[in-house]
Amino acid sequence: MSSAPLREKASRRLVTVDRAARLVSAAQAFDRPETLLVIVCDEVGILQGVVSRTDIVSRISHCTGCSCSESVEAAMTAKVESCAPSDSVEDIWDRMKRTGLMHLPVIDGAGRPLGVLAARDVLVTLLADREHEENLLMEYVTGIGYR
Repeated sequence: MSSAPLREKASRRLVTVDRAARLVSAAQAFDRPETLLVIVCDEVGILQGVVSRTDIVSRISHCTGCSCSESVEAAMTAKVESCAPSDSVEDIWDRMKRTGLMHLPVIDGAGRPLGVLAARDVLVTLLADREHEENLLMEYVTGIGYR
């Protein structure tokens, strides 16, 4: 993930909760428009799972509003597809296509979350890279040469 703007966007979207937190805490995190996933961590900050809007909606029948005492751990998806900062944008896009996921957590080598990537941002980055390559090729072919 070599694109600095992509890393920045992913970092701004990072929202974490402790696995013992109440589900309502994760739901409140979705009040922020940039929140795509809530990352569930253990007491030392290692990713344990994710909670999506869909996870919250599917569990809402078990709760009674703000008094919901269900834990995030009960609603989270524990088997998480993720990516690393060293992964190429192409590899990340391939993983998203293969799994059908629209959002991926970015984690470091120790399993600590660094951000959340959105498929839209990955695609925009891929398109910008391709347009740049196309422009370079066009300039070279028309005799301008590489810059």
